[in-house]
Amino acid sequence: MTDLLHSLPNFPTKQYTHLLPSLERTLITTTDLLTLDPLEIAKRAHLPLLDVRRLANHVLASLQSQLGVIDGPEALRNYEHSTRLEDASSLKRSGKTVSEPWSVISTLDPLLDAALGGGIPTAYITEVTGESGVGKTQFLLSLLLTAQLPPPAGLSRPTVYISTEHPLPTSRLAQVLRDNPHLASLPASSKPTLNRIFSIQTPDLESQDHILTYQLPVLLARDKIGLIIIDSIAANYRAERSSSSTSGAALGLRSTQLIQLGHQLRSLAREHNCAIVVSNQVADRFAPILSSSPPQRPPGSSPPSVYSQISSPPHPDSSQEMQSLDAAIMPPPPSLPQSMAPTTQYPILTLDHQQNFFTGWSAGPHCHSQTLNQNLKTPSLGLVWTNQIACRIALIKEQHIHRHVDSEEGDRHEGAADWTPRQWRRYMKVAFASWAPATGSEEKGTEFEIYGGGLRAIGLKK
Repeated sequence: MTDLLHSLPNFPTKQYTHLLPSLERTLITTTDLLTLDPLEIAKRAHLPLLDVRRLANHVLASLQSQLGVIDGPEALRNYEHSTRLEDASSLKRSGKTVSEPWSVISTLDPLLDAALGGGIPTAYITEVTGESGVGKTQFLLSLLLTAQLPPPAGLSRPTVYISTEHPLPTSRLAQVLRDNPHLASLPASSKPTLNRIFSIQTPDLESQDHILTYQLPVLLARDKIGLIIIDSIAANYRAERSSSSTSGAALGLRSTQLIQLGHQLRSLAREHNCAIVVSNQVADRFAPILSSSPPQRPPGSSPPSVYSQISSPPHPDSSQEMQSLDAAIMPPPPSLPQSMAPTTQYPILTLDHQQNFFTGWSAGPHCHSQTLNQNLKTPSLGLVWTNQIACRIALIKEQHIHRHVDSEEGDRHEGAADWTPRQWRRYMKVAFASWAPATGSEEKGTEFEIYGGGLRAIGLKK
């Protein structure tokens, strides 16, 4: 901050002596202080957010006083006082928002709404993830129409569809309006229309950042938007990553961008009390091969650590006599208490075990679905993005193949698979949410199907 006194020679730096050295080390200039987000500066310089915000407001007020925008010290004190009141009022608005009646967007299906705790709530970021063809976009298109309905099914507010891959499928929306029993039965005056859906395309990260930072806040304030849909949140990041470096610096920058995006979307959701729903892509995940047999070590080597979880085959040159001799010379390490002993399954603190609770795809001793274990997926953008959302809805599809016995061939073809026809079965799982219970690891979720009117559940939860 060496340029601060050049711009404002009379600025009272004494009360900010605990901030200026850190800002100087991280190369934060006065221009950065006035243009960057205080949260970004606080994380970059490892400083308290409120102190950084207070310094930025003070510098801005001093510049305005010097340029004649506000007059004199008294106006400066009034500006600082109004800033403190504004911060206090924003905290009160946050508490008031929590105590307001629960506002949700229904899926127009009672079983799906029950699994989601009533529907998609406002003031939160909800993610819908799943592989291609599972029905993510179909789920989002239904919400675009339902949000226009009056409460309790909707919000009676317009919606925004931000696409990163393909334009808004208006023909599919018209089909949902025509074939959905609930929407088709409404009078023309209260029926949702495509005219109340704003469509925006963001083909790259630069345009996406510009729209979310400048255009979207204006649209929210002007038209009282109730729902924002981003389909999909990972497309632009995947495209950028495929053409850029995968070094540690590039991945660190990507993490910073995701944190900023999450903070930006959460602020918009809370300030305008709107629901933000994003779709996310998935990648294949392979469960590690675990062995219950203890590892064997080569002769003359050091004893393995009792905490080691990696099993290794016997040394090719080892023999029974040498192993016995080695065991006599080097006794086995003392055993640990049962509570501290490592398990033969996933170690608790590893990502392989922890991601069973936030991805929506479980792989472990308590998951009995063979199909899920053979078709493991992980949502894109990693754990950094997972920490930015309030709810993750996983849409999972399984392939069911009809099997029959060829009576003419007898027992020779018993159990042979008939590969036609094939049938896909789809399930909706709540990986985590603060307002709804998560689907258990032994449960497949709520089965649903895609039809002309959108999505609808099939039977009861399995």
